[in-house]
Amino acid sequence: MPPSRPRGTRPTQLSLFLLLLGVAGFIALWSTLSLATGRQHGWMAVAGALDVVLMLRLGRWPRGRGRMLVAVAGTAALIVASNWLVIAGQLGRMLGLTPLQSALKLGAHHAWTLAQLANGVPELAMVVLALVVAGLASR
Repeated sequence: MPPSRPRGTRPTQLSLFLLLLGVAGFIALWSTLSLATGRQHGWMAVAGALDVVLMLRLGRWPRGRGRMLVAVAGTAALIVASNWLVIAGQLGRMLGLTPLQSALKLGAHHAWTLAQLANGVPELAMVVLALVVAGLASR
């Protein structure tokens, strides 16, 4: 019989599902808000970090360095994906494409250039704060 692991030492499928669901839902919320108002809403990065941490805790992700790294990586992915969809949505609106169609055609170099133009110092400060909040709150 293989040695059994103590309960709660590794993430379950439910915890992974909750994390993906939380990140995807928040990406949809942030990009919809930004496209509807025409503003970046950098403060949503911090709210997204708290959402990722909440999903990890609801999924009973084991405490420790692993949960902290997953929280920071999930927050970073949420920020990048949200900015990508906002940029794609704004370009798609001008070209007659849906945000998803535009997101699939958007190149990394073009997205990076537009992200630099759209995000100023306050948005970058919120990104850094969000990554710090994700790391500290997930401990």
